[in-house]
Amino acid sequence: MMAFRDVGRLFVAALAAAAAFGGSAWADESYRTDYRVTLAGLPVARASFTTHISDRDYRIAGDISSAGLVNVFTSLTASTSVEGQMVGAEKLQPASYELVYTRGKRTRTYDVRFSGGSVVRTSITPEPKRNAERWIPVAPGDLRSVFDPLGGLVLSDNGGLCNRTIPIYDGESRMDLVLSPKGKAKFTAGDTSGEATVCNVRYVPKSGFNKGRSDIEYLRQAQDMEIWFAKAGGMKLYAPVYAKVPTRVGPLYITATRFGA
Repeated sequence: MMAFRDVGRLFVAALAAAAAFGGSAWADESYRTDYRVTLAGLPVARASFTTHISDRDYRIAGDISSAGLVNVFTSLTASTSVEGQMVGAEKLQPASYELVYTRGKRTRTYDVRFSGGSVVRTSITPEPKRNAERWIPVAPGDLRSVFDPLGGLVLSDNGGLCNRTIPIYDGESRMDLVLSPKGKAKFTAGDTSGEATVCNVRYVPKSGFNKGRSDIEYLRQAQDMEIWFAKAGGMKLYAPVYAKVPTRVGPLYITATRFGA
């Protein structure tokens, strides 16, 4: 359960961003995209997202729920959304990001506000209890020039798709995703198929977590994390169609089952 909660909070939300750019142009339109999440080969979650995008603004909203054996032990649900503006043809600039996460009977809401690409306000309700001796606080400098998890992995090919570091803030934790090239791969997502660019991913936690957390350290040292990016139709940007995230109980796979439709 820990693996899905902590790793999935970032990557399921991030892959949802693929839903935002499956259309053929920046037209004023709405559509839906679906995802499947498996852990060690077993289904653990499903997700559905709706997107509205225009020449100036975008909004992505989605729901994630546990599935398969996970439901036997605990119920996991989440709803998430981001609103922002298009800056030029190839840049997303968030204005607000929200995640409402429920595990069992406990619900927590993350609300983040942005201005000019930097975080100006964050709230977590209810506030989590933290051990001051172990907690690494998020410094003001960590909140400058960052992306939300939904839009952070929608990329242009400017300067090389897999040659970049992506700063992410999810409302509690600040991390860098360091991408490097890993080759090409064929993918199929529903009625869409094609070639994807495969990026190796190195996870670098910066702040907003407890020192010595075993799952954080495991992910920090992982060597086989990867994300596949692809275009569909007339997409101007690349979006994820697949991700593999190592966990202590087996690999977590997040797969777009509908892409570019």
